[in-house]
Amino acid sequence: MRVTTPQLPAEWAAYYQLRYEVLRQPWQQPPGSERAPDDDAPGTVHAVALADDGAVIGVGRLHAATATQAQVRFMAVHPAWQGKGVGGAVLTYLEKEGRQRGLAECVLHARAAAVPFYERAGYAVVAPSHTLFGSVPHFLMRKEL
Repeated sequence: MRVTTPQLPAEWAAYYQLRYEVLRQPWQQPPGSERAPDDDAPGTVHAVALADDGAVIGVGRLHAATATQAQVRFMAVHPAWQGKGVGGAVLTYLEKEGRQRGLAECVLHARAAAVPFYERAGYAVVAPSHTLFGSVPHFLMRKEL
């Protein structure tokens, strides 16, 4: 497995497809809802974890929320690869990119089920956040970079 920025059209298509399949489809959200208006904003970093055969098995995105704060969004790992270090590798890649850009801390809004994953990565819960799709509670989490 390796983590990089998507380059090829097929990698971008698989990147967005995985975001949809993991983060939107289970809640009957329409195709296209996995995309965000700021996906193409300057300074936004997209990461893909690629299996040895080139398949996209994990994704994530980082952007500068402020001059000193990064935000991680759209973390998703293919179900067959969950629990195998893929999410950790994507998160490490994004945090490294944030540090290289001079950002001092990283925040994210984690689904309740993902809170333990982020805690193992050094994040701390700051406060309850929003509830997505009326049924998926999130928690604001923070980590110094």
